Amino acid sequence: MTQPKTWRAGRFWWDCNSPVGADVNPLRALVFDLDALADVECEGHRVAYNAAFAAHGLNFEWSVTRYRKLLALTDERQRITAELRKRGVSTESDVLTKLLADDIYTTKTMMLDEMILDADLTPRPGLVDLVMEAFTAGVVVSVVAGGQRSWVEPLVRQLVGDGVVETVVTADDVKKPMPDPEAFRTALWELGIPAENALAVTGSASGLRAATSTGLATAVITGDGAPDIPAAVAVRPDYAGGERMRIADCRRLHGRWYAARKPADAA
Repeated sequence: MTQPKTWRAGRFWWDCNSPVGADVNPLRALVFDLDALADVECEGHRVAYNAAFAAHGLNFEWSVTRYRKLLALTDERQRITAELRKRGVSTESDVLTKLLADDIYTTKTMMLDEMILDADLTPRPGLVDLVMEAFTAGVVVSVVAGGQRSWVEPLVRQLVGDGVVETVVTADDVKKPMPDPEAFRTALWELGIPAENALAVTGSASGLRAATSTGLATAVITGDGAPDIPAAVAVRPDYAGGERMRIADCRRLHGRWYAARKPADAA
């Protein structure tokens, strides 16, 4: 005769230890900043700045090399002020120099809004393959940007296609621009995913600071080489290079970063 099963109080599935090797914080999302999708700074902002300089009667232009150096200044108006002083542009006072910088910045912003979608920006090598692989693998993709939604969303569609990006966070959605982490926090909130389950990919120093301040493991795409950036889990010139960056690489980088920061289990 079959004996009835004995119910043991206090044993539920959440009481059991995780299987050996189980990934308790799997990668569920990739959060890109816009500069990680394309070289928006040099091929977009820099071009608009040069047009703005000309509109204000200034006969100089920023080269790619010069502009990359100025990116160390996160405030765009500071970049303009530094250039005006370097070029010896004469004003009666520092206040007037800053007012001129404000005017140039305003002109540049309007010009960027008008020309960015016709700037023939191209996705960074290997980007589309990575995004499509993430989409197929069920890893959601989000994009954060400092520009207006009116041009950011169409540009994202131009660069990676339609329907593969889950959410786009723009300047219209936040009160503070990067390097404040609000944009990344908003993206995670909209995705419903904690930082422990996401990998950020940035193309700028301000993006890196914003992402790491949010508690995100962060890879950096430099576009012009791969300098040593200790705060990043990886630094690459693009997504192709010698070895294409794949979703398996993202999982490995994310898992290694999380394991290094996970508190030791209680004895």
